[in-house]
Amino acid sequence: MKSRIIERAKEGKFVLIAEIGVNYYDIADKLNITPMEAAKLMVREAKEAGIHAVKFQTYKAETLAAKDSPSYWDTSEEATTSQYELFKKFDSFSYDEYAELFRYCNDLDIEFLSTAFDIESADYLFDLMNVYKISSSDLNNLPFVEYQAKKGKPILISAGASNEEEIETTIELIKKYNDQPIVLLHCVLEYPTPFEHANLNRIVTLKNKYTDVIVGYSDHTKPDEHADVIKTAYNLGALVVEKHFTLDKTLPGNDHYHAMDPKDASNIITGVDFIKSLRGSYDIDYSESEMAARQNARRSLVASCNIMSGSVITSEMLTFKRPGTGISPSDINKVIGKVARQDIVEDTILQYVMIDK
Repeated sequence: MKSRIIERAKEGKFVLIAEIGVNYYDIADKLNITPMEAAKLMVREAKEAGIHAVKFQTYKAETLAAKDSPSYWDTSEEATTSQYELFKKFDSFSYDEYAELFRYCNDLDIEFLSTAFDIESADYLFDLMNVYKISSSDLNNLPFVEYQAKKGKPILISAGASNEEEIETTIELIKKYNDQPIVLLHCVLEYPTPFEHANLNRIVTLKNKYTDVIVGYSDHTKPDEHADVIKTAYNLGALVVEKHFTLDKTLPGNDHYHAMDPKDASNIITGVDFIKSLRGSYDIDYSESEMAARQNARRSLVASCNIMSGSVITSEMLTFKRPGTGISPSDINKVIGKVARQDIVEDTILQYVMIDK
């Protein structure tokens, strides 16, 4: 089965991925429902907002972080200071749960994927996903990158907190074992990312340097009212955009306060559609909608005096007036020196039938 993410991007179409991650646990607590019910609710809300794919995170705390791993997020928003303790709160799902979510996404016609953070999950997610996602935190985890590349599926990779050499090495490693499309996502690994740190011009650099990959953006800024961050990223060339997704941005937790909600997602898609309509075609030509203006707002050669039949036309006999339905002023040299075939009254728009060829 083909990936909607990849197929849309290959056609030059915008793709929005809702990074649900593990936010459904907090939604479940808020609504007093099970995590699975909350996860499905978030998938439904994402689909209704027009989102193209939903992404989860698959890990076990024990295989992801040592017990003394310090936090790297805004602890005023998420007070937990140990990565291990935070991840342990949100690691109860395994194959059966993700398989259920995969089937649910298929029923709703929205693409399912999940970032694998260990070998076991990379293996059991194989039959559930059309693409693999490598997080910024694993970009330099070359043995794990190689393991996933050998799965032979398209790969999305976030490049947060990475330098050019690391990105180059990782892309080349993937290409060594995998000939499927690669989506390289510009990313700033700062939660939240201040607007002035978004550095969206890097998208242009990535597009210019890596011409054989699809370039996108993984966003950690707080949603802005008019979706200017994502619209700018798209306008700079990011076709695939991944952003954390929640149903309540006021919830405490690492991935709610900088996430988009369904309204934000709808604004993003509407805004990108508007920008796409503004950008239009790359062709240099006039459009059909300009035809009336092209004829009526342009000028024609017009007789500035009465011109008698048989007279040799001189420049003094001519002027330029609207509309542009007669001989164009650009062809004045094709008229000067010709003989009038008929009487031409002053202010007449000249046509070629009026003069000798």
